[in-house]
Parts: sequence; structure tokens; C-alpha cells
Amino acid sequence: MTDELDPPVRDLADIPAVEVISRAAVMLMSSAAEKLGLAGENPDSGTGVDLDEARRVITALAGLVTASVEYLGPHAGPIREGLQALQRAFREASSVPDAPGTGPGEKYTGPVH
Repeated sequence: MTDELDPPVRDLADIPAVEVISRAAVMLMSSAAEKLGLAGENPDSGTGVDLDEARRVITALAGLVTASVEYLGPHAGPIREGLQALQRAFREASSVPDAPGTGPGEKYTGPVH
């Protein structure tokens, strides 16, 4: 009976690279949103915000996106837009925003305004 409830396990070798990269990007985006306090019931409350952790995750996401953009095909646009939205949210959440070009991941993506 539990076999019916368990999703089928896929061999990692059978999963296309674009799917692996996209899933990793979505996981990083979700983590950054959590660390920025955007995923809670009341995003304006400021609870659960950890800008140091958010910076790290956004920078990792920017590196992944920049290094793999040529392989993402139609997924590249939405993933880039999500990254830029997180970079802008980080800037807004910072009491002293980074100078343009020095925010999280901007060494890979260029300045985000």
C-alpha cells in the first residue's frame, strides 16, 4: 500500500541537465525568499529575515544562472527575472543598501536597480 503513495524514484542519470539546473535554481530562489522574509504570511513583518544568509544564497543563484544560462533555453528568462527580483528585494530590505554593482550576485549579473 505504501508503494502507491511513494512517487517513483528517478535515476539522476536519466534527468536532463536543464531540469537539474532549474530545480537547483528554484531551490535557491525559495531559500532566498525565506531568508528575506518574503515567504511568510506577512512579508512586511520582517520576521525571519537573515540578510547575511540571503546574500550567500542569492550570490550562489547568480553564479549558477550566469554559468548555465546558455543551457536553460526558455527557462532562462523567468529564472533571471526571479533572481533580479530577489536582488531588488535584498536592496530594499537592507538598512544600508550596497552600492550598485556590489549587491549579492551583482559581480556575476552586473548592477541591478
